[in-house]
Amino acid sequence: MASWSDAAHALPSPHPRGRPKPKPKPARRRTSASARRHGVAGGVVWIAVVAVLLAGVVALNVAVLRLNVQLSKVNAERTQLRADKQALASQLSLAAATTRIQTLAHRDGLIPADPTQTTYVRLRPRAR
Repeated sequence: MASWSDAAHALPSPHPRGRPKPKPKPARRRTSASARRHGVAGGVVWIAVVAVLLAGVVALNVAVLRLNVQLSKVNAERTQLRADKQALASQLSLAAATTRIQTLAHRDGLIPADPTQTTYVRLRPRAR
């Protein structure tokens, strides 16, 4: 029969024997002068692209500002035209007032027609 001591020798020990091997560090790549120039050139290209995009945004904002100024001028003109229209409608209403017309007609020697002398003409219905 097996004893406890025999079973203890059969199991692997929880501590590995010897030191663990350190992981090798990746070797640093040495960059050549041409590789550095490509990196700088790429950075210059990105700066140029960002500058062009920013210039586009500024141009777009200027265009929107100009349109807003034109819109405010057109709105002011529309308001003035509506006020002029109201003034003209008021003048037309005053000119078309019955009492004013009667006063002008009386001043020129005209008198209202006698209602007893008014005749009406009856027309036949139209044939369809």
